[in-house]
Amino acid sequence: MSTDTKFDVRPLNTETWPLFDALVQRHNGIFSGCWCVKFLPEREGHEPGYDGNRAYKKCVVEEGTNHAALVIHEGEDGPEAIAWAEYGAPEELPDIHHRKQYDAEKDGDPDYRITCVFVDRRFRRQGVTEIAIRGALDLIARDGGGVVESYPHDLTHQTKRMSSSFLYNGTRRLYERLGFSYVRPKGLKNCVMSLEVPAS
Repeated sequence: MSTDTKFDVRPLNTETWPLFDALVQRHNGIFSGCWCVKFLPEREGHEPGYDGNRAYKKCVVEEGTNHAALVIHEGEDGPEAIAWAEYGAPEELPDIHHRKQYDAEKDGDPDYRITCVFVDRRFRRQGVTEIAIRGALDLIARDGGGVVESYPHDLTHQTKRMSSSFLYNGTRRLYERLGFSYVRPKGLKNCVMSLEVPAS
């Protein structure tokens, strides 16, 4: 799936796993060895930590029960993943931040949620986060579309600039640019945003 003259977006699957694996290893497992398993359901036999999280992530990718849009850049040594946007149905990604508040205030569950966006440190502040999220929305449309929620950082009233390394799901302003509607606050600095994605 082509998105830009410099970048392609491909789904995370067994074929693209080595590219994802290399990206995470270049960044020491992401956030102390998370391997982007924070929002997955807990599973018997899962050993927390760098190696255990990597094994868990690889397992759900092989099962087809974890989804992400990978942004691919053609580097000097061939293609490399430089970003991803994780998405999936609520049962695939149940462990969101501020879960107690979210469950108490929700009217229902979306068809999909976007929970985590990560960009290689070499490509930050170049619009790659938006490419990753658009890629996720395209993949959702190809799978039939539906209501998509995300939980970005709401910096509307914040004057101090926040490091991009902490913006694990983009900003409210970015999602507004992508057509999402603000629904309600979540926690102190995040919010719930929603978009109806038609099938493609």
